[in-house]
Amino acid sequence: MKIFTSLSFAALILGSSLLLTSCVTAGAHRSYEVTAKPAPFFITEAQFETLFPQRLPFYTYASLVEATKAYPAFGNTGDQATRKREVAAFLANVMHESHYLQAINEQDTSVHGHYCNDREGVPCAPGKQYFGRGPIQLSWNFNYALAGQALGLDLLGDPDMVSREPAVAWKTAIWYWMEIKGPGTVPAHDAIVNGLGFGEVVRSINGVLECSKPIQNIAYQQQQLRIRHYLSITQMLDVTAAMHTPC
Repeated sequence: MKIFTSLSFAALILGSSLLLTSCVTAGAHRSYEVTAKPAPFFITEAQFETLFPQRLPFYTYASLVEATKAYPAFGNTGDQATRKREVAAFLANVMHESHYLQAINEQDTSVHGHYCNDREGVPCAPGKQYFGRGPIQLSWNFNYALAGQALGLDLLGDPDMVSREPAVAWKTAIWYWMEIKGPGTVPAHDAIVNGLGFGEVVRSINGVLECSKPIQNIAYQQQQLRIRHYLSITQMLDVTAAMHTPC
């Protein structure tokens, strides 16, 4: 997988039909069972800085915490160990996809104008481009439309909002995590909180490219990097990693 391209998350390369059928009803969040009392976000600002020492200033801890309010179930479903594992799994994948939060916009500017596809009835706004932006490199007009509808934002009309407002950038990443199953059977959130293991999280994010590959394949090695990130963060959060075999 190539870092910083709009192909970072596998569901974003499988075509609009996959995402349009795997997303919840536009403009509404799915229902989740959360703890009765909102739990603290299970990573401190100091730990965040340790994980991302060379992050771009755009990606602040405060904006991440603010973004979590869009999905109260994120990092707040199940017992304490499960909640910590979800935060660890999410940050491990963000770490991998964004190269430690060192990119906001897709770096290959030569393809910035290539992500308009209106075959699903989602027209591109005049003069707007839908290249990869944010922690997951949200890409394509239909994905901006879906994320915007779920978050109550006009991301189709103003895609630059993702690279202009840090909390919005984080919200798009959490939206994908919570709502989109990609090539997997369930969204990453469901995979981790239901004990399906970290491998199933990877399947939902980049399964087409990384799952069921031989050990010598570079895609398998990429998945091993994700797993190492996950193990490192679970150790930091003082929680067992539970199942983390490759998909």
